[in-house]
Amino acid sequence: MLLFIAAPIVSVVLQSLHTPHGAVLVEVETCTPLSGCILETTIDQDATRELREAEPLGQLVGLAIYFDRGHLALAEVAESWRKSDGLGEFWTSLRNLPFYRAMAFTLTFTFIVTPLMVILGLVIAFAVNSLHRHLKGLVIFFSLLPFTVTPLIGSLILFWMIDSRGILGDALVYMVGDPNFSLKASTGLMWVSLIVYGVWHAAPFAFVVFYAGLQTLPMEQIEAARIDGATRWQQVRYVVVPHLMPLVTFVALIQLMDNFRVFEPIVGFNAEAHATSLSWIIFNDLGGETRQFSAAATSSVLTIVGVAILLSPVLARTWRDFKDKK
Repeated sequence: MLLFIAAPIVSVVLQSLHTPHGAVLVEVETCTPLSGCILETTIDQDATRELREAEPLGQLVGLAIYFDRGHLALAEVAESWRKSDGLGEFWTSLRNLPFYRAMAFTLTFTFIVTPLMVILGLVIAFAVNSLHRHLKGLVIFFSLLPFTVTPLIGSLILFWMIDSRGILGDALVYMVGDPNFSLKASTGLMWVSLIVYGVWHAAPFAFVVFYAGLQTLPMEQIEAARIDGATRWQQVRYVVVPHLMPLVTFVALIQLMDNFRVFEPIVGFNAEAHATSLSWIIFNDLGGETRQFSAAATSSVLTIVGVAILLSPVLARTWRDFKDKK
């Protein structure tokens, strides 16, 4: 844990507090017979290399990168708040800032996909558990297919399907009656497509966990509920669901962390113009010819803080339950 968890986190935090050294510039006088002597600014390669070797992390700037326009943008947020006439206008101005635009989609994706995935996983588990034993194996196999596909490949498949030339996109064009209709042209529809993909890909994981939990149901409690005249819904509500609650908490924790780091669907759907996430910002900072390691490290730290904040209520409740039982 120290080697593969603590050390990388400490390294990322340190990198987020430093910015790369700029090139060392020197003025050199160049003289020619025709034009005379002029001063030119050039890069001192040796001095630049020595400076970067002496301080490989870069120049210490503290929390300055956290507050710049690419991240928390405190100055821009305060200015927008002073100029805005209401919350609607303030939110519109925030959407122009990359961090808050990414945070808006990340939180929307997380808080919609996670509960829908848990509910769908429970429904599939109950449905499969009630099937005849000869049909269970085949249904389980097809139910697990979305989870066995690599996330990037799965998102590409669904992206091609919703294209105007794909089976889903062509069907939507026919239903709407507009030959120019496209899911890719609308931010709202693109968000819906990404959320549908998130639920479709993650539901099999929840299904497997809940289905395994159904195999350990206390049958004596089920029989006692039947004898007392409990309906099927009452049996599910007062016996089955409480029995599965630890598994629901486990699945919700795993998916909260996973959904908050959403990345592959955005790349697979080529949706950068409509939706970005914190993980996509990290990928974007590390791409291209000018790799912004400090900016990427800062986004990574903010992602870790966001995950910790999301998990803190559930972890605190779990800890209280553990202490009470102890």
